[in-house]
Amino acid sequence: MKKRLATILLLFISVLVYGQEKVEKNNPFSASIELTTKYMWRGLEYGTSPAVFPSLNYSTNGFNAFAMGAYTWDGSHQEVDLGLSYTHKSLTLGAVDYYYPSSVGENDNYFNFKNRDTGHSVETYLTIAPEKLPIYVTLSTFVYGADKKLNGSQAYSSYAEIGYTHTFNDDNNLSLALGAALNKSFYTDYEKGFNIVNIAVKYATAFELGKFKLPVCASYIINPYREKSYFTFSTYFGF
Repeated sequence: MKKRLATILLLFISVLVYGQEKVEKNNPFSASIELTTKYMWRGLEYGTSPAVFPSLNYSTNGFNAFAMGAYTWDGSHQEVDLGLSYTHKSLTLGAVDYYYPSSVGENDNYFNFKNRDTGHSVETYLTIAPEKLPIYVTLSTFVYGADKKLNGSQAYSSYAEIGYTHTFNDDNNLSLALGAALNKSFYTDYEKGFNIVNIAVKYATAFELGKFKLPVCASYIINPYREKSYFTFSTYFGF
């Protein structure tokens, strides 16, 4: 584990330095690498160890397309996501395809898109973020794929989140988020309806390393439905 950690940190620092030297203005492509002590998403934990998130983005004229992976260091969770969105002023509409390979990848069938037994889950979402207010509201629903009730029918798991961000300066901000499951869904194990599942406080800043800046953030997360709390630390770099 120590050798693996040292290798990942060395690779990360190399990418940091190389990426800073290669940044070009007006380039629609961007990439990033994030390291986090715990993979948390909407109050849910994924995997049992720290995780790495590589991503590739393409943005132009309000359109954004991305591909992202998530890999825990101990192999307890893997994920491949593809997304597409369009933003006009304060409104963003988007869709994301989530896919979770098994620990034995050769047993997977990525190109099986039959709704009855596909491993894909497709979510659509709407985000409103007023330009003059430091708040946002997101509504999302899984509309296709592996999100199924216990009887095999489509669950349409739905989630709503409202967030607020206070910016101290360009490199420091404090954000608060409150999220809820809106129906019987995977957020509540398909057993309960409306429930608060995500309360998150995050502080983000950047460490200066010579002429470089390394973004970092710390988060405290509570899931009232599962009666659990988490503290995570993350760092990332985009180029």
